[in-house]
Amino acid sequence: MIEWLTASTAGRLFATFAISMLPVVELRGGIPYGVGFGLNPWAAMLAAMLGNLAPIPFILLLLDRILEFMKSCKGIVGKFANFLENKAYKNRETIEKYKALGLVILVAIPLPGTGAWTGALVATVLRMNRKTAFPCIVVGVLIAGIVVTAISYGVAGILG
Repeated sequence: MIEWLTASTAGRLFATFAISMLPVVELRGGIPYGVGFGLNPWAAMLAAMLGNLAPIPFILLLLDRILEFMKSCKGIVGKFANFLENKAYKNRETIEKYKALGLVILVAIPLPGTGAWTGALVATVLRMNRKTAFPCIVVGVLIAGIVVTAISYGVAGILG
């Protein structure tokens, strides 16, 4: 299995997709993985963007109910739910000031604490309309994908 993920193009595309689905890592980790294993820049970017976006509809649809359940739990689960909500509220001012553009910017900036998962969390906690939030997250992921691909392939070109 490990050999397939690194030796075949299909395996490298799948691994890039799967890595990009992970919270925190997202496409910021998936694209450099694809670069490191020699994928075509467009293929790595597309696989990473699709992987990054795959969980977002589910997050937007289910996260509010999951957070409510988690907050009703005692101990670490309830504390984690409160942590997530507080993280979302830290971005409230930007979203309220710039509306949809604020969500695009939050998702597009490829830095820790930003990205599609954070954007979906913020949109959910701030009760943004899902029909507005999802396209904003898609645009942000597209921008982040272009930026991370340019940086990854630029660095790879300099080092390679």
